[in-house]
Order: sequence, then structure tokens, then C-alpha cells
Amino acid sequence: MIDLTLILAAGVASGTILLFAAVGEIFAERAGVLNLGVEGMMLIGAVAGFSVAASTGDPWVGLVVAMLGGGLLSLVHAVITIHFRADQVISGLALTFLGTGLARVLGDGLSSAGAVATLPRFTVPVFADIPFMGPVLFREQSVLTYVGLLLVPLAWYWIDRTRPGLHLRAVGERPGAADAQGIGVVRLRYAYVLVGGLLAGLAGATITLAISPGWFGDQTVGGRGWIAIGLVIFAQWSPIRAALGAYLFGAIFRLILDLQGVPTILGVVNPFQAGRSATFFLEMLPYLFVIVVVIIGSREALRRRVGAPAALGIPYVRGERGA
Repeated sequence: MIDLTLILAAGVASGTILLFAAVGEIFAERAGVLNLGVEGMMLIGAVAGFSVAASTGDPWVGLVVAMLGGGLLSLVHAVITIHFRADQVISGLALTFLGTGLARVLGDGLSSAGAVATLPRFTVPVFADIPFMGPVLFREQSVLTYVGLLLVPLAWYWIDRTRPGLHLRAVGERPGAADAQGIGVVRLRYAYVLVGGLLAGLAGATITLAISPGWFGDQTVGGRGWIAIGLVIFAQWSPIRAALGAYLFGAIFRLILDLQGVPTILGVVNPFQAGRSATFFLEMLPYLFVIVVVIIGSREALRRRVGAPAALGIPYVRGERGA
């Protein structure tokens, strides 16, 4: 039997990784900067957090260092794309390669580091007794899962209901008009690219210090950075929809594992136990969905319809027409 409650609870836990990365990318893209280096920043956060936690015995210190690592790497992208106005797609891809290479060097030998102290897990009293949703959201979850649950409404409120959020949207939509109103376009773009890097580093540390403790080389992140980028388009640049998508993907990954462990489905022999081909097909589905979403969302007419920032990917030059 497949336990739906366990699947959804696992989806919330592992979906928190995607949530942090996707919300960070939403902040950066809302400011007009496309950062395809999420995978690299997550890898740096994962290796830095695990390495520091292994050496100090304190996962909280590892968490802080992981966020700083992701933030520092994001500033490289910010300097290249905002100051030197380089192509944001190329810079983001280069950032992924840089982060992957650095993670390989820094993670050399960490796979044999053994067990490290992980971030605490706990149950929220009263809320855990709510029928169905209680066990899913509030029973034996990592502290970072609860941080993710709080981050979503805070990010939504900041973007859509505050004056700094209005400035953020203005910088991403009409930077020239924002500059004319005295809003620091360059300053805000740097700030929100940094926020994206900090959250990507946090996402990486969530893997190695909370959800799947350990360092497994390049496979530690396993393409989640690319899924987070696809989630931004799927969510139409909304933190709330990004959270729903992140938890959905997390549940899908858990469901894939559970499907392979049952002999029958609704009385029919389980075809996904037949061999490795069926297993590969199941594991491919989430990534295939991301590819379809990105292809559809990349069409200019559709991008405008679903709410992509008008100045996304366009370097800002003061005084330039159309900025």
C-alpha cells in the first residue's frame, strides 16, 4: 500500500529545497536579472555547509557558511551582468560550471567524513493534531521546513504589498522610470541577486544538513537547481505558486520511489517493477515536465502574458531609450 500522508510529508520536506532556490530566483528575476547559476550556488552551499558542520560539529555554523558561499558566488554573477553588462544567460551557465568545479575541489574526501550533526527536527504541538494536514506539515519536520513555510507568505507580502516590493517590481519592469523616480536600479539589482544567492546556498545546505545528510559529490544536488529555475516560470514569478510547485515536485519524487516498491497498483501488476527501463522512465518525468515548461515559457508572447518582468535579462544603461 502507498501511504498518501507519508508521500505528502516527504514532498513538503524535500520540496523545501526547491522552495528556497525558486524563491531566491524569483527575487533576482523580479529585479530583472536572470541567474542560471542556481545549480552551482546550491552545490557550493551544500559542500560548504557539510564541510563546516563536519569540522566544527555545529550545523548552524555550517548553515551560515553555506548561505555566505552561495551569496559570494552570486555576487560574481552580479558584477559580470550588472556592472559589465555581459550576457546573463552565458554568465549564469558559467557560474554553474564554476560552482560545480569548486564543489568538486572543496568536497574532495568529504564523502568519507561519516555522520555529522544535523539540524533539529520537531513536531509543532496542536497543529500536528489537525486532521490530514497536521501530519503532513507539522509532524517531525526539519526546522528548515518550517522556515520555508514562513518564507512563502513573507516573500509574497514583501513583493506585492510593501513599498520596497514596489521598487523591486519597478526595477524589473521599467528600470528607466524607476531610476527617474530616484530608485537605485543598480543597487537593488545587486541586493536581490545576493538574496537569490543566499537562498540558493540555504537550499544546498538543506540537502546536506537536513533532508539527505551527507556529501555525494555532483549528485548531491542532482539537478534541483534547474528544476527550481523551471519552477519560477511554472509559478509565474509568484512565491505562493512556487511553493505549491516545489511541494508537488517533492511529492512526485517520493511517489516514484514508492511506486517501485509495490507489487500491484489497483489490482494490476506494477509495470514499474519490470526493469530498469521502467524505472528510468519514472525518474525522467519530473525533468521532462521542467523542459516543457521552460520551452513554453521562453516564448516572448507567452512570457508577457504570464507575467515575466519586462526587463528580465536586459542590462540597464542609464539614459538608454526603451530602458
